Amino acid sequence: MLGGDGSVRPHCERFVGSIEGLGRHELVSRWENAKRTIRDNGVTYNVYGDPQGVDRPWTLDMMPFLMPPEEWSRLEVALLQRTRLLNAVLADLYGPQRLVRERRLPPSLVLGNPAFLRPCHGIPVPKGLHLHLHAVDLARSPDGQWAALGDRTQAPSGAGYTLENRIVLSRSLPEAFRDCQVQRLAPFFRAQRDTLIGLAPRDTPRVVLLTPGPLNETYFEHAYLARYLGFTLVEGGDLTVRDRRVFIKTLDGLRPVDVIFRRLDDSYCDPLELRGDSTLGVAGLVEAARCGNVAIANALGSGVVESPAFAPFLPTLCRDLLGEELKLPSVPVHWCGDAAERDYVLANLDRLVVKRAFPSHTGQPVFGRIATPGQRAALADEIRATPEHFVGQDEVRLSRAPVWFAQRMEPRPLVLRVYVAAAGDSFVVMPGGLTRVAGDGEVPIVSMQRGGGSKDTWVMSDRPVSAVSLLAPPSVAIRRERRGGDLPSRVADSLFWLGRNAERAEHTVRLLRAIVACLTDEDTHQDTPELVALLHVLVDLDLLPARLRERLPLRELEQDLMLLLFKQSNNQVGMRRTLAELRRNASAVRDRLSADTWRILNQLRQDFRLRHGRIQLDDVLLHLNRMIADLAAFSGMEMENMTRGHGWRFLDIGRRLERSVNMARLLETTVTAVPAPPAMLAPLLDIADSAMTYRRRYFAQPQLPPVLDLLLADGTNARSLAFQVAVLTDHVEHLPRDKAAPSPTREQRQVADVAELLAAADLDALGQPDPHGTYEPLALLLRAIDERLRALSDTITHYYFSHAEQRIS
Repeated sequence: MLGGDGSVRPHCERFVGSIEGLGRHELVSRWENAKRTIRDNGVTYNVYGDPQGVDRPWTLDMMPFLMPPEEWSRLEVALLQRTRLLNAVLADLYGPQRLVRERRLPPSLVLGNPAFLRPCHGIPVPKGLHLHLHAVDLARSPDGQWAALGDRTQAPSGAGYTLENRIVLSRSLPEAFRDCQVQRLAPFFRAQRDTLIGLAPRDTPRVVLLTPGPLNETYFEHAYLARYLGFTLVEGGDLTVRDRRVFIKTLDGLRPVDVIFRRLDDSYCDPLELRGDSTLGVAGLVEAARCGNVAIANALGSGVVESPAFAPFLPTLCRDLLGEELKLPSVPVHWCGDAAERDYVLANLDRLVVKRAFPSHTGQPVFGRIATPGQRAALADEIRATPEHFVGQDEVRLSRAPVWFAQRMEPRPLVLRVYVAAAGDSFVVMPGGLTRVAGDGEVPIVSMQRGGGSKDTWVMSDRPVSAVSLLAPPSVAIRRERRGGDLPSRVADSLFWLGRNAERAEHTVRLLRAIVACLTDEDTHQDTPELVALLHVLVDLDLLPARLRERLPLRELEQDLMLLLFKQSNNQVGMRRTLAELRRNASAVRDRLSADTWRILNQLRQDFRLRHGRIQLDDVLLHLNRMIADLAAFSGMEMENMTRGHGWRFLDIGRRLERSVNMARLLETTVTAVPAPPAMLAPLLDIADSAMTYRRRYFAQPQLPPVLDLLLADGTNARSLAFQVAVLTDHVEHLPRDKAAPSPTREQRQVADVAELLAAADLDALGQPDPHGTYEPLALLLRAIDERLRALSDTITHYYFSHAEQRIS
């Protein structure tokens, strides 16, 4: 940002002026809002081994990286040439292989590279485009010269994060964004989307984005891009190959897939022909591509040119294949597969960075200047043993950019990742990119996995920039439709369990709140019947350990209870486990959840983390109340905002099933585990959120027969078992099914069985104790209902999710 004389560089003056006009206080306030936006939107990046796992927030710096238009124009031309060159190299390696036969590329560099996929040789590539998305990592020296550090050609990551960075920062600094006349990113993504759609042979193609799944480090980006581009997000298990064609497995049957935009590394894509231990790919995918029945972007095998060992050969290849001089040089690289280069590397280990030549081989870069003599000697032995597996790269002195850290500026080394996408028969460069800055450390390794951060990249224009949208303009006629899009069975399964775990979480919090509320009552003592009853019920429901059933002093009971509720431990029973499952289910269908819904889930996670310090029972009670409000908000988003398609239906089926099972088990535990069930009736009504209804109707102390009527048989009570059964009856009537399947279906019969049990029950008789003082007939009824509900869950799983059973007439 500053020149050699300490003055602001000309292209940064408008930005600096805008920032200075805000003042420190306003800048800090806006940055706090930006971080809150990142957290609320659930923008995450999984650093492997990080305790936060997939919930680690994305790191964005407040200061954008500014690029003047004239510098960008030169870089853009060089990037387009580099993409055309690598695409031509791939076309030769998977085609005639003239470069290898004529020794323009060493055979060991290609044939010895694990990323060269022999089964993909000769596979036709639509329009000759091997690279639909190409990323280049660029290093800038302090004198302003750019050089390529490496290429990402199989499944480049970061474009979605670039878009999210832009949205967050442009909203945080709208004045500076407007003053700097920043070029928009939407035209790049529109060209990419249109080109992918254009690969399909039919007018209404089905394009899917293939992801490794929620545990991948950049899964947020996969879900984000799928939604932004309008593609269906799928995992390998969602796809199948039949008769050499790719299909997506949906609830409505198999649907053909025309184009796969993959975010899965080459070798994992097909366990049949590529990597046999892969559980992420699709068996038979290579054969489907070989027959020309599916287009894959990027083409399988394109990762071969990611090897840094290709860099020394690129200038010659550029002249040979394009008839041009290479415009973007690479950082000097010495491939040890060449004897002279190997000797050079061995003689200069103390000043080079030694890397693996083939990215599929494990091993971190070794910086010779900080390695010990013993480490360098061991490395030299490895190089002599397998020289073709190593490269030596000159250590780059990276230029720096200002980073907003601890409310002040400090310089950090940067690397810029830029993106080139296929656009029709040509290519287009994203006007910007993902700028990454180094974290703290002696060696400036710029990596998000090493604690680095990111910046938005602002490519400035010398003229006003018009807004561009990825959506079709109002003048374009569109056909009306009401279909909800493809719903893979895996997604339906995740939505089903999202509903179950959301309801399970609310039920658990309500149970725990009941006992905390009882403990906060000034009249409560260790022998209070309600407290004794609640402890028995929660222990029998496996929400509390058995030792809490004992008659403990209240202070000891309170301490044990708070420790169990909020200690940061993996062996937490009940609530922590349920919330973790809820989060996992939501992550699996992230592209199906609205931004508001995701904010609610993030707020729920925040509210679960009780603040440190001395905690009183009143604090815990307020804390649990907030969690119930969050879960109620999630339920409201489901009921009021979701389109009534199959996805919503399975989500609500899960919720209704779980509520029914919880009610049946809670009532059964109440009448079997506690010597005096009446002591549990008042808490039971509170847990079922039905206390006000009972009081308004009867204005009397709770008695078992009317409580049973309200919670079991009253179809007007939204918490009753009868109400849930009525909703489930409607849902199973509308589930997708083969017209040739028997009617009624098994799930319809199972719901009808539960309805009949409820209708035939004499609640007045069941609410009276038998001669032994027990409620065994009532307990038997509740067990029968519970068994049928669990069988219904299994039936839905078998027929719609796992397809483990076929309909038998």
